[in-house]
Amino acid sequence: MTDSRSAPPRRLTTRPTIAIAQLLLVIAAGALWAASRLPWVTIRSFDGLGPPRQVTLTGATWSTALLPVAMLLLAAAVAALAVRGWPLRVLAALLAAASFAVGYLGISLWVIPDVAARGAELAHVPLMALVGSGRSYWGAAVAVGAAVCTLMAAAVLLRSASVAGPAHPGTTKYTGPAARQATARRDDDGPMSERMIWDALDHGVDPTDRPDGSDTEGR
Repeated sequence: MTDSRSAPPRRLTTRPTIAIAQLLLVIAAGALWAASRLPWVTIRSFDGLGPPRQVTLTGATWSTALLPVAMLLLAAAVAALAVRGWPLRVLAALLAAASFAVGYLGISLWVIPDVAARGAELAHVPLMALVGSGRSYWGAAVAVGAAVCTLMAAAVLLRSASVAGPAHPGTTKYTGPAARQATARRDDDGPMSERMIWDALDHGVDPTDRPDGSDTEGR
């Protein structure tokens, strides 16, 4: 039997994967910040009393959710270090939902039939004075890119949550009390009750695996 104690803990092997997800979240947050500063819609108006006026609406004005979502992504990047198991899956699901919301905000600028009415309202321009409107697609494109990065980060975190499991029995730092008790009982070569066997299995401990030199066969 191969000594499984030589294998690294599975929690340690997931750290590089989580680091990739964190990097993607930071990139997405930076992209959303940039998108909030870029122009999205231009409104031109003329009221007949003064010169024509042009108002440029940035992403933060056109969609007030960009900056809050960027802050959420930064918080999620930090939280990914502290959560494991099902909380990490919940975090990945929230990030996936956020990515679809941000993607919708960016794509809607392309597909919405007319931006003039909403743009005039945001620019505080009367519809009677509205002359025309224009769209700038760079900000929306950056937002869609941020949505893609967020969705990729969610997929990476979900994969990390499915790969990460309980620590190896040989590493008692991350082993639960029931697993440590089962390991101690196994090391003493004493009999294990049915309850102890199930507790060991629940905590990722093989109750039939005995340390080297403790095999009672041949005694």
